[in-house]
This record gives sequence, structure tokens and C-alpha cells, in this order.
Amino acid sequence: MDGQDAEKTGFIRSRGMKFPKHPEIMQGKIRRLLRSNSYEAKESEAALRVVREGDVVVELGGGIGYMSTLVATKRAIKSVHVFEANPNLIPYIRSVHGANDVTNAHVTNAILGPRKGSVDFYVREPMLGSSMQVLEGEVDPPSVKVDVLNAKATFKEIGATVLICDIEGAEVDLIPQLDLTGLRAAIIETHPQWIGPEGINKVFRAFMDAGLAYYHRGSHGKVLAFRTDW
Repeated sequence: MDGQDAEKTGFIRSRGMKFPKHPEIMQGKIRRLLRSNSYEAKESEAALRVVREGDVVVELGGGIGYMSTLVATKRAIKSVHVFEANPNLIPYIRSVHGANDVTNAHVTNAILGPRKGSVDFYVREPMLGSSMQVLEGEVDPPSVKVDVLNAKATFKEIGATVLICDIEGAEVDLIPQLDLTGLRAAIIETHPQWIGPEGINKVFRAFMDAGLAYYHRGSHGKVLAFRTDW
């Protein structure tokens, strides 16, 4: 089935994967990037370089289900575990997995942190504009409570070997709190415009302390790859 045939059946095709059309999610820029195989291009290339057969992947920030579907369909991984804060994205992520016959993906509406609890998540239109931060000028934006799971316990229970993380600047607080010692590799989209040089150094230091080294072949700009050996 080519791209045009896929669209006739209600899907947009990207890198051989199918993404169901959705009035809020499949808007202009995302549609264009998907069709040109440019969506999450840097992260995708990094993942294809570091993810191996048998890996257990944890993804923090599931987005539209792109990265989890990519690693599940392009590599013979054991499983991928997605943690996404936006409750409105969960059904769509699962629909993407279903459309691509992915059966080893697990999607949880939660974030990871140092201890169990809950946080406010601010829901906006369009859906992908939702976040855990109140934006400048907003007054009492609508919010929902999202579970926070103990990060250390979750990593241990899952047996993660690879981490993929894109959490819009929250990496500076979360990454140093994680037990990264069991990982073989990690891919992090950093946000230096928000976390600054000190934040970038904190992220690097956390991985270095866990025995992972910067992997230049998988890194590109703000997307950083780390491996225990290369």
C-alpha cells in the first residue's frame, strides 16, 4: 500500500508506519512532517542506531505514539513502555499501535518522579499544546490530576535497558532522580533554551555517573544519545 492508498483508508503513512487521521492531532505541520518522513527525524535516527533486539524500552513522553511504534516495528524488542501525561493522547497512541499490529507496547497515563503522588496537568486546545506548566497570561486554566509513579521502582519492575525521553524541559529535574545504572543506552531530547547550560550539565552528569557515555553517532543537536559502550 503506498502513501495515497493509506490516506484513502484513513491513515497517513510515515517510514512504513500508519497513523490514523484525527481532526486535532493530524494538523498541517504534523501531517507534512509525517508524509515526508521528517517527523521526529533526529530521534528516529538515534533510536535506530542504539535500540537492539531484545531491548526493553521505556519512553517518557509518548506524543502521538511515533517513537514507540518505530522501535516496536523496526527492531525485535522485547517490549516498550510508554508514560504519557496527557490523558487525551492515550487513546490515540493505542490506536497507532493497533493500526501497526504492535502487541508489545504498554501505555500508561502517568509521569515518573521520586515518589508516588499526583500533579496538575493543564489541558488545552489544540491537544498537543497541553502541559504541566501554566503559561504566561493564563488564569485558572482547566486541569486534570495525573498520577506520579515512583521512577526507581518502575524502572526496576520493567527491567528497562533503553530510555527514550522527550518531556519538554522536565528532563533537568527528572533524569538526575532516575536510577540509570541498569540502562544500556538512552536518547534524550534536551531543551537548552529552557534549562540552560547548568541544566545540560546536570543531564550529562547523571548519565556519566551511571556509567553511560555520550554517543556521538546517535546524537544530533539537542538530541543526545548515551551508551555504556560503543
